[in-house]
Amino acid sequence: MKILDHLEEWLIASLIGAATLIIFVAVVHRYLAGLEIPGLQDWLLGLHLGWAQELTIILFVWMAKFGAAYGVRTGIHVGVDVAINQMPDRIRARFVLFGLLAGASFTAIVCTLGWMLVWGNGLHHEYNLLIGSTEFVPEGPVTPDLEWPTWAVFLAVPLGSALMCFRFLQVAWNFWHTGELPHHDHAAVDGLDDEETAPRAEGSRA
Repeated sequence: MKILDHLEEWLIASLIGAATLIIFVAVVHRYLAGLEIPGLQDWLLGLHLGWAQELTIILFVWMAKFGAAYGVRTGIHVGVDVAINQMPDRIRARFVLFGLLAGASFTAIVCTLGWMLVWGNGLHHEYNLLIGSTEFVPEGPVTPDLEWPTWAVFLAVPLGSALMCFRFLQVAWNFWHTGELPHHDHAAVDGLDDEETAPRAEGSRA
């Protein structure tokens, strides 16, 4: 399970980093290409970066889908639970479990519909080519700038929803056995408390 957690975090961080780098390069390129510098301007204008915006959007869509699953696991999603927290523990537990299972059901439905979208948007065609089938299936559209098959881009929907469904079930299972929900302190900064307490600990020994 730790491997899946680290892979999830690594994927989200990589997508954010790649999107940020692409945006930075595209902005710098656009700015420098407007400067009348002999040689440099001609070279920059010869570079085609029209695909940068499309790729950035794709990266952020994938990041959002997997980031939502990360949010379920860590408890960073915004929720209004004032009324539920005022209920007796047994009734509150039932409402919490109902909400978690409802989230799992919803994301399972989105995953199924997303897979149907991907399958009918070109993946069926690729599958037939792989197995050598002679059945006629439309090839499927491609993206405007990168000309990538859209089914590959839309894979973010079923994959991200499947992971999010798993996280809902994981949280529900842990809550059923421990009565605890993942909670994220938005005011806390990782590593900051350790840095503040370390000098005090050293001073107390001295």
